[in-house]
Amino acid sequence: MTRQLGYLATIVSLAVAIVGCGMAVLGARRRQASLVAASYNAVYANFFLLAIATGAMIYGLVTHDFSIGYVAQVGSRATPMFFTVISLWSALEGSILFWGFVLALLSAAVVWANRHREGTLVPYAAAVLLGIGAFFFLLLVGPANPWHLVSPTPADGPGPNPLLQNHPLMAVHPPLLYLGYVGMAIPFAFAMGALLSGEIDRTDWIVLTRRYTLAAWAFLSLAIMAGMWWSYEVLGWGGYWAWDPVENASFMPWLTATAFLHSVMVQERRGMLKLWNVNLIAATFLLTILGTFLTRSGVLSSVHAFTTGTIGYYFLAFIAAGLVLTFALVAGNSEKLASEGRLDAPASRETVFLLNNLFLTAFTFTVLLGTLFPLVAEAIKGIKVSVGAPFFNQMTVPMCAALLFLMGVGPSLPWRRTSAAQVKALALAPAIGAVAGVAAGLAFGIRDPFALATLAFAAWALVCNVREYQVGAAARMKAHGESVPVAVGRLVAANQRRYGGYVAHFGIIMMAIAIAASSSYKYEKEATLKPGATMPLRSFDLRFKEVWGRDEPHRQVIGADVEVLDKKTGAVLATLDPRLNFYPTQEQPVPTPSVRSRPVGDLYLNLMAFTPDGASATIRAIEEPLVPWIWVGGFVVAFGAVISGWPTRRSAGRRMVPVRAPLGAAAGFGAPAGTGVATANQVASPVA
Repeated sequence: MTRQLGYLATIVSLAVAIVGCGMAVLGARRRQASLVAASYNAVYANFFLLAIATGAMIYGLVTHDFSIGYVAQVGSRATPMFFTVISLWSALEGSILFWGFVLALLSAAVVWANRHREGTLVPYAAAVLLGIGAFFFLLLVGPANPWHLVSPTPADGPGPNPLLQNHPLMAVHPPLLYLGYVGMAIPFAFAMGALLSGEIDRTDWIVLTRRYTLAAWAFLSLAIMAGMWWSYEVLGWGGYWAWDPVENASFMPWLTATAFLHSVMVQERRGMLKLWNVNLIAATFLLTILGTFLTRSGVLSSVHAFTTGTIGYYFLAFIAAGLVLTFALVAGNSEKLASEGRLDAPASRETVFLLNNLFLTAFTFTVLLGTLFPLVAEAIKGIKVSVGAPFFNQMTVPMCAALLFLMGVGPSLPWRRTSAAQVKALALAPAIGAVAGVAAGLAFGIRDPFALATLAFAAWALVCNVREYQVGAAARMKAHGESVPVAVGRLVAANQRRYGGYVAHFGIIMMAIAIAASSSYKYEKEATLKPGATMPLRSFDLRFKEVWGRDEPHRQVIGADVEVLDKKTGAVLATLDPRLNFYPTQEQPVPTPSVRSRPVGDLYLNLMAFTPDGASATIRAIEEPLVPWIWVGGFVVAFGAVISGWPTRRSAGRRMVPVRAPLGAAAGFGAPAGTGVATANQVASPVA
């Protein structure tokens, strides 16, 4: 019954999405309110249907209904309940189902929030969202069907991939990634809706798009940070970013979305970069689909990838359709996308934003080239080519340094033009900060030139962004007699978008400094120890105590107790227990490092090998400076996005709500002639 219910809900959702898409387009073209309202109901119905399907799959996993194909693939009676539930997204079919659910949820929320907007933007956006949904629902009915019958029904299943049930971050990283990926469909839908409706020259659609992009960007930022943390805590290699192709796939749309969030300010302020912004929105969405293709097509070998049959061709066809649609609509609206303003001077904020966009685009292209080149080379010449970390580091680190520099310059310069004397005065304090950053790096033993450059430009950007708070708060303190905390708080509240962006800058600066320090000042040592033996490190001594083992329902665990000793006094500071986990379905053990985190850095221990009698164990120890600040910086970035995008009383007061509006007004086309009823656009009612 569970399988039939889930499959039926999926089939009906596909039909509803196709019909609803057609009704939205037809209703918008004919300005027929009843058809538009029906298409909105189709969006809501899809959310209801996908909620049923997703709930049915979770119920099947929890009850171990192995007659359901997906449950038989990833389920196991021995798997703990926590990992059983989150195995919903541990393999291809379940991840597509969860993707469809998130898409239906976000589509319903966005259409509901904007259902009273005048014009045809929202109906066309709803059509685009339903069209995207139809594609994913087609996958669920066809090549990624999770509901196929397994007969005879097996007594048990293999459980999820051991790597995906080895750490609770598995419950955090994929949902955040889907919220980021799927969230980028919303600004894409509004951009395509603006092009289809001819409203691309209006400014209100770009304001909506910026807010939704900011939300998706915040989720994607957290997802990337959580993925780095998961890699650090689970894979046992002591790193957090390896330029893995699937890591790159999540990073590329983040870069283009970051570019859009900066250049959209130029469009709102100066009427420039309209065409550029539409292309950035489209590129960001299509890059999320490309990332999904890379993950789920089987063309890549990665710990993140799902290998399956022909589903990759569906994604390629969808990407091609998205490109054709975007090019056609952009060409048809080329006159409306012409810039209204121009650059007045090289030293201006809009010039910095343009340079920022160019570097971010070049960064994206570099990562895309390095990611796809091995696939293209193998497809054309039949040879395997590897593009690894040295290529990416050599090509992207200089661009990172340049972006940090611009992160400081942008907030400092005014719009339109700046005099040479102003530029000189503004550059003095940041230049001193940059010199101090290099001096601090040299004092701590960092000699890598790229790391020193990163520290210099990070210090430059930090001084520039702190100065923005200092100048604004000082003005408020002088004008209103406020204390420092009150002045800063009210400064941020008065311009959340601006100062929330600076908070996000602080997070990026934290991460840049931590990455530079941990990559250039890392200390590693490995030794085979007998019980009671010690291993000296740079900052600590380690004393090996014993090897131990235990059986758990879904695995066997072998661990080692290692004491961390103060280098001067010999006092025990902590006891760490790195482990090796042995799963029945995995030939090689899965490591679980043990990490001692402090503000100055991490002590990272791995159990590499052991003798069966416990007479010795091989321990690998890594001291990594400032790594915890990478995770802190990621949260600060997301917090800055929340501040920047949080609705204010002023923005809420501008929302329009209908007053006794008939169906025509509710659909955004105004009241029928002669009714004497106000439309949603004629009466403004503040919404708290």
